[in-house]
Amino acid sequence: MKYVGEMRSRYKNSFITTSVAKSVSEHAIIVVAIRGCCMCHVVKNLLLGLGVNPTIFEVNNEDEDDVKTELSIITSGVGDGGGDGTTTEFPAVFVGGNLFGGLERVISTHISGELVPILKDVGALWL
Repeated sequence: MKYVGEMRSRYKNSFITTSVAKSVSEHAIIVVAIRGCCMCHVVKNLLLGLGVNPTIFEVNNEDEDDVKTELSIITSGVGDGGGDGTTTEFPAVFVGGNLFGGLERVISTHISGELVPILKDVGALWL
């Protein structure tokens, strides 16, 4: 797993919007997760078990609302999860630059056998 950097600048409430957006656009698969969240842990371990090396963007609890706002901006009108007015929850899994979904979507596509082909298509899994 590769962890990407801090999400906040040194100035109070000065949020670095491009950090998450840049990470999403640069990596085949990225998991935006709350530090210490059990559901986020399940998603990370499932992907690792499949042979995927996901990029992890960990969020502190105090930054959760700011990150949700940023994720809403990133996904508005883009990908499967954006533009419909819904709130992004954690873990937020981005595949191929688009919001794929959370724990429920990852688990359901894994059980149905659809997850591995999707990961292969975006280059996150090649075996």
